[in-house]
Amino acid sequence: MEIGMIGLGKMGMNMVFRLLDGGHRVVVFNRTISKEETVINKGAIGSDSVNEFMGKLATPKIVWLMVPAGQPTDDMLKEVMQYTQKGDIIIDGGNSYYKDSIRRARLCEEKEVKFMDCGTSGGIWGLKNGYCSMIGGEESTFTHCEPIFKTLAPENGYLHIGPHGSGHFVKMVHNAIEYGMMEAYAEGFEIMQACDFDINLEKVSDLWNHASVVRSWLLELAHNALKEDPELSNLKPVVDDSGEGRWTLQEAIDKAVPAPVLADSVFMRFRSRQENSFAARMLAALRHQFGGHPVHK
Repeated sequence: MEIGMIGLGKMGMNMVFRLLDGGHRVVVFNRTISKEETVINKGAIGSDSVNEFMGKLATPKIVWLMVPAGQPTDDMLKEVMQYTQKGDIIIDGGNSYYKDSIRRARLCEEKEVKFMDCGTSGGIWGLKNGYCSMIGGEESTFTHCEPIFKTLAPENGYLHIGPHGSGHFVKMVHNAIEYGMMEAYAEGFEIMQACDFDINLEKVSDLWNHASVVRSWLLELAHNALKEDPELSNLKPVVDDSGEGRWTLQEAIDKAVPAPVLADSVFMRFRSRQENSFAARMLAALRHQFGGHPVHK
């Protein structure tokens, strides 16, 4: 098939490579020209502008947006839609908020353009292992684009979830579960690191991936990290978040679904960014006030 890819970041570029390997014709646009040149050398067709990019695609055009969630996606969607025609298809493969995807689908519908939201998991390993794809939108549009999803995914690694927004909703929950799993691993390894035994954490992380009930790909990645830097001394204890955990937690609150593991994992990420927490200083002050407990100046 033919597809246009806008956005050649860590995932977008590797997705283009995988599509080219699968025999698809891929037209690309990225504001950083050097990234375009990298995929052009592998067989992609480059563009100097969105207008030129759209002109190189046959009708009905299939355009995959792989840009940051939020305003950047809105801005690029608006720019692309200046050149769309009835029946064209736009796929948002980024980590967009599912309610934004529902809104964008309605905007596309006004111009008789098809829209799909594709929650995409696989990270920097997707080129080799494939991308797990959670897809929302009309079933007929999904069927038309299925060869693309099939090429990007491993075997049994893509699914049409349901209507517009459902793909990004499932990806949102997927990432929230990931938050909790990572927090559990982090806490467990810290307990072992702090204990009186001289435990080789790198060997334990490898051990647990052999028939243990806690084995997982995340644990394989933990083993990789510990093998490279056993004390993780090259890292600062700062953990960012890209939104999915917050959005899922808000969804849980709105639906009155208890989600204590998710809540704690989200708040721990916030805590990691506080070099000198006011709340911690307040706790120390209160202990000193009521009990005369010593404080660290």
